[in-house]
Amino acid sequence: MDLRFSDEVRRARDAGQPLVALETSVVAQGLPYPDNLAAARACEEAVRRAGAIPAAIAVVDGEVCIGLEETAMRRLAEGKERLLKLGSRDLAIAVATRASGGTTVSATCELAAAAGIHVFATGGIGGVHRGATEHWDISQDIAALARFPVAVVCAGAKSVLDLPKTMELLETAGVPVIGVGTDELPSFYSRGSGLKLEHRVDDVDTAARIARARFETLGQGGVLYTVPPPEETSLPRNEVELHIASTLADADRQGVRGKAVTPFLLSEMAKRTGGKTLKANLALLINNARFAGQLAVAYARKG
Repeated sequence: MDLRFSDEVRRARDAGQPLVALETSVVAQGLPYPDNLAAARACEEAVRRAGAIPAAIAVVDGEVCIGLEETAMRRLAEGKERLLKLGSRDLAIAVATRASGGTTVSATCELAAAAGIHVFATGGIGGVHRGATEHWDISQDIAALARFPVAVVCAGAKSVLDLPKTMELLETAGVPVIGVGTDELPSFYSRGSGLKLEHRVDDVDTAARIARARFETLGQGGVLYTVPPPEETSLPRNEVELHIASTLADADRQGVRGKAVTPFLLSEMAKRTGGKTLKANLALLINNARFAGQLAVAYARKG
């Protein structure tokens, strides 16, 4: 695969420094400007403070970029042009037509693996949408997690999803879901979901050994590390559920479908909660980036 590395990422690769992949759909579609740009910078800084090098991934003018220079990141954030929301299935189209766009979890997993990066920080993964028995809306993320050897650090699955069905499908796909300091699946804005997890880690070294065993010893696919969002900005689960139900009803009435659901949800939820969900989103992104940086450092130690 023809990859374009930023100067910082190229130097890190040459020096054998730990790297953390970062998705850019949150910049191009997920958050409003300038919050999206601030979030991207804060996540990169959190990775650096943990001792690793951030590698934001995107497609810019048809080039697969591993690590974004400031100009490219600002282009994605400002959104003055048509930007694609890129899952794995969309990458060939973006490259062939020389388009630009932000990568979702599935595309970021694929491109991170191609670049030899084994740790990736995001907000929340995609999964099985509510009502999937009628419309079969299931994210590409699950297939990517099963296939590519990347440790994905997140705050659980996005709140809009059917979380029990998402967990069942992850199990079917053979993706281990591991709580970081918790026995319960976080639910993005909230620290809990009522869904118990089979596996838990309480230190980054154990998390790194699990990832190493999965990728290097067994040659298997990805692993999901779920980190509860910071307590000071998290929201009560019942409050979030009420807003989600109302927002999804609005989305249905307005004909919002597929990839457009998540950006619609994030925007509407921020309005309905007076900005609380936006604050929670920013905090969990940084928190996940911090743990991912620590994980990348521990993974690189090979101890």
